[in-house]
Amino acid sequence: MVITWLGQACFRIQSGDLTLVIDPFSKDIGLTPPRFRADVIMVTHAHYDHSNAESLTGEPFLIAGPGEYETKGVSIRGIETYHDASKGKERGMNTIYRIEVEDINILHMGDFGESEMRAETLEEVGDVDILMIPVGGKYTIDSDGAAKIVNQIEPKLTIPMHYKIPGLKIQLDGVDSFLKEMGASKTEAQEKLTVKKKELADKKAEGVFLLKVS
Repeated sequence: MVITWLGQACFRIQSGDLTLVIDPFSKDIGLTPPRFRADVIMVTHAHYDHSNAESLTGEPFLIAGPGEYETKGVSIRGIETYHDASKGKERGMNTIYRIEVEDINILHMGDFGESEMRAETLEEVGDVDILMIPVGGKYTIDSDGAAKIVNQIEPKLTIPMHYKIPGLKIQLDGVDSFLKEMGASKTEAQEKLTVKKKELADKKAEGVFLLKVS
C-alpha cells in the first residue's frame, strides 16, 4: 500500500489497482486539486477544502457521512464527531473514517475539533495502525490537542495533516509545534509512505511519519 499527501486533509491511498481519496479540496485554498481517476472517495464534511469530489475522474464510490461501507474489498466505517469543542454549535459535524485496506487499519480524522476522544468514539475506532490527524489549529484541534488524541488512540504511525504549507491560503499553524510535542522535531518529510502489514506488526512506539505534498 502506498500513501501520498496532496495537501490539507487530502490523501491518496493506493492498493494495487485500487485508488482511494480522502477529502479532495477546491482550488480556492491555493493548492492544485487532485485530478486523476479514483475508485473510492471519502468526504469528512462539506467545506470547500474537503469536499471537491468533482475534480476526480472515473466512476468512484462516494462516501460522505457516518455508516458502514464495503466496496471493492475495502471496509470503511464513518463515525460522527464534532467539528468543534462545543458539540457542533460552532462548525457543525465531522465524520472520521476507519479504513481497512490490506489488513491495515487507517483512521482519518477530518476536521476533528473535540478536546478529546469520547469513550464511545474510541470504542468504535478500535485498534489503529496509521492515524491521519489535523494539527494546525484555528478550525480543528491544535498541536497540543492532537498530541493528546494520539496518546488516547496509540497508533503505530501518525501522519500530521491540515497545517500551514507554502501556497495554502487558509491561515493555519505550522507542523513544528506538533513534532516538538511528539518528540519528533528531527523528522524529515518523505515523498510517500509505502507500508505492509508485517512491517507494522512489531511497532509499539507512536512514531510520526511526515509527508511532503505530492
